[in-house]
Amino acid sequence: MPSNRTLVVGASGGVGAAVAAELDARGWTVTRLSRSKDGLDITDEDSVKAALAALDHPFGLVFVATGALTSTRAAPEKSLADLTGDELIAQIRLNALGPALVLKHLKPHIPRGDRFVFAALSARVGSIGDNGLGGWYSYRTSKAALNSLLHGAAVELARTHRQAIVTCLHPGTVATTFTEGYDHDKVTPDTAAANLIDVIEGLTPEQTGRFYDYAGKDIPW
Repeated sequence: MPSNRTLVVGASGGVGAAVAAELDARGWTVTRLSRSKDGLDITDEDSVKAALAALDHPFGLVFVATGALTSTRAAPEKSLADLTGDELIAQIRLNALGPALVLKHLKPHIPRGDRFVFAALSARVGSIGDNGLGGWYSYRTSKAALNSLLHGAAVELARTHRQAIVTCLHPGTVATTFTEGYDHDKVTPDTAAANLIDVIEGLTPEQTGRFYDYAGKDIPW
């Protein structure tokens, strides 16, 4: 039978906390992990390995809500002149490598015969095909890298775990500290969480390895 146990990584952030609360409200049994409460450093493989090893597996859903818009600077780059190696590498480590490390060390615990979902927060700006504005080099690149890593992992897992679903999700622009100062139409974390869980609950194994927005619509790679 599918497990109703879920793990939310990054559960102290705006979206992560809302996702955990929404899952609680829908009757899931939620385990929370975060840097602030558990000392998890998602960019450090030893930290990820130790945190996951200490948990009671398996889970039916793992939701990774970690990430940041910038790492070494106050705002995303507006032009190539602003691009630095330090920012690019830091963003890739946090936004792409981190979730991939979670999936790597989770893989031995993924049930083979039951439905399992691994979902990570991505962003529409990580779409190469949808990029008509340029800029934001490090953040865009890190999310594109995340999408590629999880797509590849979905292909690998499908060979041995036929009920597994790996997906990248764009939550829309959510009103959190992450988006302060940006003039976009925003939704509350609670609304974003409900939308994302609706998408997750509707996914089938045939949809693994794809990139969806908060309404369940495909986003081009």
